[in-house]
Amino acid sequence: MAVEALRLRRLDANRVEVPKDYKSGMSVPGIIFVDEVLEKDLEQKSIDQVANVAMLPGIVGASLAMPDIHMGYGFAIGGVAAFRTDSGIISPGGVGYDINCGVRLLRSSLTREEVVPRLRDLVQVLYREIPSGVGSKGKLRLTRQEMERVCRRGAGWAVEAGMGEAADLERIESGGVIDGADPSLVSEKAYERGKSQLGSLGSGNHFLEIQYIDEIYDEDAARALGLFRNQVTVMIHTGSRGFGHQVCTDYLEVMEKAVRKYGISLPDRELACAPFQSPEARDYLAAMRAAANYAWANRQAIMHWTRESFIGVLGLAPNRLGMSLIYDVAHNVAKVEEHEIDGKKEELVVHRKGATRAFPPGHPELPQAYRKTGQPVLIPGDMGRASFVLLGSQSAMRQTFGSTCHGAGRVLSRHQAIRQARGRFIRRELEERGILVMSAGRETLAEEMSEAYKDISNVVDVVHNAGISRKVVRLRPMGVVKG
Repeated sequence: MAVEALRLRRLDANRVEVPKDYKSGMSVPGIIFVDEVLEKDLEQKSIDQVANVAMLPGIVGASLAMPDIHMGYGFAIGGVAAFRTDSGIISPGGVGYDINCGVRLLRSSLTREEVVPRLRDLVQVLYREIPSGVGSKGKLRLTRQEMERVCRRGAGWAVEAGMGEAADLERIESGGVIDGADPSLVSEKAYERGKSQLGSLGSGNHFLEIQYIDEIYDEDAARALGLFRNQVTVMIHTGSRGFGHQVCTDYLEVMEKAVRKYGISLPDRELACAPFQSPEARDYLAAMRAAANYAWANRQAIMHWTRESFIGVLGLAPNRLGMSLIYDVAHNVAKVEEHEIDGKKEELVVHRKGATRAFPPGHPELPQAYRKTGQPVLIPGDMGRASFVLLGSQSAMRQTFGSTCHGAGRVLSRHQAIRQARGRFIRRELEERGILVMSAGRETLAEEMSEAYKDISNVVDVVHNAGISRKVVRLRPMGVVKG
């Protein structure tokens, strides 16, 4: 660990504090959810980013980071911060370039034993039917008018277009659409980039994964979610593609000007922001919501084609397949929410950048299906290890504004991973372990090899032990389509 990191103060087994005197100008402390094992992987730059966010106007409570923390643009990936809507700011760096990158999980009626004999065929068909890789284009070609409807309607647009059922929308965060999107505030360049990419995975760590449940931690919760041992599930991880990337790029320029206009002092120019009540902030929020809705439509379309692929390859009637949506969560988004601060309810804008909601039982924003259990929390790992389903908790509301981690978190940069993988055949290594993988390129598999990530089991144990989400089941990979 770097010398500076020794200034961190351990609060308990699962949290360290970045004290307010760590950097001049911090108005709140930083809190990083890590145990002693994961603390060794903390990057100095990530710790500094947590401290920098603590200097932003109107921040409430603490600048938070989840155990999958690693360096990002402005905010660390894994960062969570809430700001008052009357005196605080909104920052694109607190959302990220891939607006509403997120995960959805499908369950089926199938067991691992039923799928293994046709696994190779399934992976090949899914790879063919769902475009992946850098610059990949989907099967849809949308007009400008249609794109604007996507921006307003989100996953609902895809359902109306015949890609899914109305019941799907009840199991998506925010119902698959954030109100207040304004397509007129999205640039022509963003529309140009997004019009041919709806229904595609994209590149990097995005994936579609066929999995099976190998461990159940909470039998009652698993039963309530319709999950059982050896059950086959499908996890989809992607976001708003080039559309959201361009929205972020456009509004970073707007925010850089706003910083000068409103005289905001920043410790890092990547934290460019504007007062929440300003026209610049309102415009960004409306455009960001449009990109978030695009992402939900994207995952809805991919889910529809996944169902069709399973039916085609396995020759099963839809009711025998039993493929239905458990939940869909956003990882990169800013939302206006009500939280209790010092015993009073306050309206805050919560930035989650590589973090996910973990709302508790009874929360009014949860669909009726999950009012008793709490929100399903979906945490993917790397393609060689495991993923997890958890549930949100009341403790998360008190500690993290109802947030938890979103994945394993990188420990190697993409370039470092490629160098370390030289001379290895990652695809063959995975296949020897019973995991079939198809990707757009060999380099992608090197970038995404298990050693590039923290051990997801350690990460999930921290959020479970800290009480900000509780483990339900573990999912093991069988077949993977990588971006």
